[in-house]
Amino acid sequence: MLEKRKRISKKEIKQDTLVTSYYKAYNFFAENQVRILIGVGVVALIVVAVVLFANKRASDGKIASTMLAQITPVYQSGQFKQAIDGMKETNAAGLKEIVEKYGSSEAGESAKIFLANAYYFTGNYDAALEQYEDYGGSNELFKATAKAGEAAYYEMKKEYEKAAELYKEAAKVTSTNPANADYLLRAGINFMQVGNKEEAKNLFDTIIKDYKTSPAMQEVEKYLVQVQS
Repeated sequence: MLEKRKRISKKEIKQDTLVTSYYKAYNFFAENQVRILIGVGVVALIVVAVVLFANKRASDGKIASTMLAQITPVYQSGQFKQAIDGMKETNAAGLKEIVEKYGSSEAGESAKIFLANAYYFTGNYDAALEQYEDYGGSNELFKATAKAGEAAYYEMKKEYEKAAELYKEAAKVTSTNPANADYLLRAGINFMQVGNKEEAKNLFDTIIKDYKTSPAMQEVEKYLVQVQS
């Protein structure tokens, strides 16, 4: 008497399919071993490089954040030279070192703004400009500060039109920046320096219309009188 045929379960079918697929893959690998190893090796190297780079950036960011937090009080106290070079007595790294080692991290990018300001306040204007121009972080307030820093540099160099345009750019970075009215005021003053009274007046009118409670309102009227005369 014939035995009753055993019914194959779905699990067994799935397992059999996996076995078949495995041997197909194994045979393909055996036939194309050298070519696959080269290709996989290249891809693996790329993947490893990306992972290591991402991990390094994350690690660098944490280190830079800690270092920046240690030196920020020195900067805020107005000890700009010490903020640049660091404080040996407290083992606090300077802003210059943070930027040199971790400038590509977000905290390192932030350090560039502090470093640029410190350079500017100590009279090293060219070094300040370099840091302002090099800022590439995501903080919108720092982006505006970088543009305004560039503007201040060219204003000092009496390149008034270039300064005015940079101040305008700074005011456009984000609408929530409390310094926007000041940027517009500086832009207007610089346009006055090159005789562009119409553009200056437009900026002063914008301050009066949109920034009534800003500190810039205390000064804008006297400049408005000059461009209207």
